[in-house]
Amino acid sequence: MNTMLRKSVLGIAGLAFTGGVFAGPIAAHADARPVEGKPVAVAVQGAQSKIDLNDEQLANAKAIIAATKKAGLPERAAVISIATSLQESKLENLGHLGDANDHDSLGLFQQRPSSGWGTPEQITNPEYSTLAFLKGLKQVDGWQDMPLTEAAQTVQVSAYPDAYAQWEQQAADIVAHHWNS
Repeated sequence: MNTMLRKSVLGIAGLAFTGGVFAGPIAAHADARPVEGKPVAVAVQGAQSKIDLNDEQLANAKAIIAATKKAGLPERAAVISIATSLQESKLENLGHLGDANDHDSLGLFQQRPSSGWGTPEQITNPEYSTLAFLKGLKQVDGWQDMPLTEAAQTVQVSAYPDAYAQWEQQAADIVAHHWNS
């Protein structure tokens, strides 16, 4: 994608997201409906990373899956969300990290209050932060069919745009194991 088109897409997605933030969490659920999903086919890109999950990380992954279902989105959205959280926080609901913090980034997705993602309390709520991420994802045309790292990067606007791909297999495995449980 050329730079001008990419900036336009990111700008439109940002405006759409900001409008959604001001509409409030209730609006995010207004169109929620169950989605019949087909199994997630994973065509991973590049070398894959994997970490062992503790009980808290697994609970956060399950919270992401539950929020994805609540939003009425398919398994692919949960895979993208979990892979994004694995990259951003290793599925840990991070508070302020002092000098090691990246600006004012918080929570599972390292979202920033100063960028309009919500209050610190909201961003550190796994359901809220997932729904905020998913709201941004839904604004990305064709997210269902694009490479995971491209979909995640369009929402997150990370300094490391290719880093999300390394978590796709683990995220797909987590979703496959817990989607119907």
